[in-house]
Amino acid sequence: MTSAAHNLTQRFPKRRAFITGAASGLGLACAESLAREGWQLFLTDSDAGRLDLVTQSFRRDGAQVMSSPCDVRDAAALQAVVDAAAGVAGGIDVAIHCAGVSVAGRFHETSPEDWDWCFDINVAGVANSCRAVIRHMARGPGGLIINIASVAGFCAGPQMSAYNASKAAVIALSETLMQEYGAYGVRTMVVMPAFFRTSIIDNGRGPARVLDAARKLVENSGLEAPEVAEAILMAASRGRTHLVYPPKYRGLWWLKRFMPQRWHQIFPRLTRR
Repeated sequence: MTSAAHNLTQRFPKRRAFITGAASGLGLACAESLAREGWQLFLTDSDAGRLDLVTQSFRRDGAQVMSSPCDVRDAAALQAVVDAAAGVAGGIDVAIHCAGVSVAGRFHETSPEDWDWCFDINVAGVANSCRAVIRHMARGPGGLIINIASVAGFCAGPQMSAYNASKAAVIALSETLMQEYGAYGVRTMVVMPAFFRTSIIDNGRGPARVLDAARKLVENSGLEAPEVAEAILMAASRGRTHLVYPPKYRGLWWLKRFMPQRWHQIFPRLTRR
């Protein structure tokens, strides 16, 4: 069976990818899929130790990989990382922005500090990454930006206000980039996955009972990061602009867009289940 990464290679034969949040979870799964197809990888993550272990593992397997630890909140440092990667490879074809955090709890119990932390990483961090790679993509033949949002960005369930709002902002940002940079050959795709097995809850902030409930949903999802990564890369190879995954959630996406009032009657019943 032809892999999703192989199909993406047909669109971008120079095979140069930049990935944030690459030391674990979805970022790592995307990197592994691209490495099997011989892509040149430029990886970053705030966890320097884990990033180094991942980099050494890729190199032992013969992958072309460079990495540099970086906090996506630091726009200047992130720009320097991207500039160095583009300088080595002569450009960047695909950028996948996976770095993110979670905040849980009822709105009035969530502190301003936790809101700032969530938005600084989930929104400003994605914006910083986009700004850094667009400068290189728009100068040449273009490229593809893949921003990882969440089903939470349009479902907006209870006790996740900061996280929901941050992911909704990623969707809005991505759709804006589609309008502003498409003419320069820079395509943007926004991904809205539901719960899948990842460590994002482990570093989350909020009441223990809410984080524990979210952790159970993650563990019971039956969905692993490599499956989500394959779906993302396949959709990207086909020129998709939006991906809701798994497919059973797509009905909710369309219901919210076309029948918002009906949505707000139905969704509370779903969350109570």
